[in-house]
Amino acid sequence: MARQPNQQVLTKKHLARLEKERIQQRYLMIGTIIVVVLIIGIIAYGVLDQTVIKAARPVAKVGNETITSSAFQKEVRFQRFRLIDQLTGMAQDQMMLQFFGSYIQQIQMQLSSPTTLGQQVIDSQIEDILVRQEAQKRGITVTDAEIDGAFEQAFGFYPEGTPSPTVTVTPFSTSTLSPTQEALFPPTKEPTATLEPTATATATEAPVTPTPEPSATPTTAFTATPDATATITPTPTAYTEDLFKKNVNEYVGTLGEVGYSQDDLRSLLRRQLLRQKVYDAVTKEVPAVADQVWARHILVATEDEAKQVLDRLNKGETFADLAKELSTDTSNKDQGGDLGWFTTGKMLQPFEEAAFKLKVGEISQPVQTTYGFHIIQVLGHEERSFDSTQLEEAKQKVYTDWLESAKAATTVTTYEDTWTQIVPTDPEIPAQLQAILQQLNSATQDLPLQEAP
Repeated sequence: MARQPNQQVLTKKHLARLEKERIQQRYLMIGTIIVVVLIIGIIAYGVLDQTVIKAARPVAKVGNETITSSAFQKEVRFQRFRLIDQLTGMAQDQMMLQFFGSYIQQIQMQLSSPTTLGQQVIDSQIEDILVRQEAQKRGITVTDAEIDGAFEQAFGFYPEGTPSPTVTVTPFSTSTLSPTQEALFPPTKEPTATLEPTATATATEAPVTPTPEPSATPTTAFTATPDATATITPTPTAYTEDLFKKNVNEYVGTLGEVGYSQDDLRSLLRRQLLRQKVYDAVTKEVPAVADQVWARHILVATEDEAKQVLDRLNKGETFADLAKELSTDTSNKDQGGDLGWFTTGKMLQPFEEAAFKLKVGEISQPVQTTYGFHIIQVLGHEERSFDSTQLEEAKQKVYTDWLESAKAATTVTTYEDTWTQIVPTDPEIPAQLQAILQQLNSATQDLPLQEAP
């Protein structure tokens, strides 16, 4: 009979050890799976945070509407691209470099200060939302056809033919001097049309235009000014639709580095057109006439000096001669202290109140402002028509007041701790352009530069 092999007898102890090993292996496998899942989750969250969560993080809120980080960064990059493109165009013309030297330096400062440009973009995006909300209330819309037309105009393409320039006749209010005025001021000396008399007498900051961005004359097709577009001068060759499309594609191609598409350009044009329509609606009722005063003044440092001026006037010395001799306002002292015609809101409040209360020919007592003591004489006071510049300034003030009231009527929140940390600094100024600008800065460091008009 064959011998049976020895069979291992599994005791309860062996069974317990095997079960324990199986449990340990199961826990080890579960733990490994958990670790792997956590690692994948962390990586996925990191990717999601960079591509989705951070992009959707708000930088500002206007009521219930949010301005996302991605929209903010895209617009900043586009504005940097536009400013650099503008600098590049100016740098190719030596006369432009000389004439617009100070303006070029302003652009450089914007590009070198990310938070400055970022704040301008935030303000513009907030304004766009307020404008859109106002447009909805008023039933104002922008059609695709209007956008198409603005797009074509931006590239200087006119399918129906280049529009003929029109000459707008601007009414200018002139007054016939009364005998009293002729006695006060030589009849050959016309009242000046200056609205902002001097830095020493200007009371309030000039009304700003409804533009979310730095004022500029772009060399590219698109700006953020309320009139929506700047025209690219057509080439002498026949400007066909194919050439227009080619120019559009080339320009859009250059925007690839900042992530701006043709749809983004159309959206920009829509916002600009809508802003202009709302601007026109808000300022529609601005009157073309206003109560205005024509005055002259003598500015001195102390009240005692002002009293001495009054004493000399009372003794028969002429206002113009004393202004030329004594006034510290160098911008008009040689013109007899003439400030021209001005409306309310253009002078410092004490100066304005005194001037508008005086009758024609009357001379004020000393009027104190932050610049010193004024002796004021009113030469005219009447309802006068605005010229085009004055009317536009009046409209800009009305629009600015509306914009501030719109902000106050809703909850506007900006998250500075967020947007100041993510302001793009790209695209950068090309090295070759940097070299040209450095030469310009060195050459003009000690020279007064003419401001851009």
